[in-house]
Amino acid sequence: QVPFVESGGGLVQPGGSLRLSCAASGGRSLERLAIGWFRQAPGKEREGISSISSTGGTTNYADSVKGRFTISRDNAKNTVYLQMNSLKPDDTAAYYCAQVLWVAGGIGIPLRDSWGQGTQVTVSS
Repeated sequence: QVPFVESGGGLVQPGGSLRLSCAASGGRSLERLAIGWFRQAPGKEREGISSISSTGGTTNYADSVKGRFTISRDNAKNTVYLQMNSLKPDDTAAYYCAQVLWVAGGIGIPLRDSWGQGTQVTVSS
């Protein structure tokens, strides 16, 4: 498994935007990996919200974020991004990225045993 570092979270008002970044640590490359973004709010199960194929040619979104979030990747920078617009209080959660086992039409199966703290997104006025 590739260790990941998530960043870019913070406190934002409803309707605001944030861009999360996912980078591989230890000099590992993301280039050939399908990557997914997941989130977990207190007291709730972890939710897969978006994924992107290794080339960036295919993306998937959960209904809860479709039309508001955009996943992208820059393999030259070894980074996957999640642009989050029109944020709602329900988007408040810890956000994580992970290599995924690609599932057609779905977010994918995360290949990650340890989830750590991720990056916290809090949407509140």
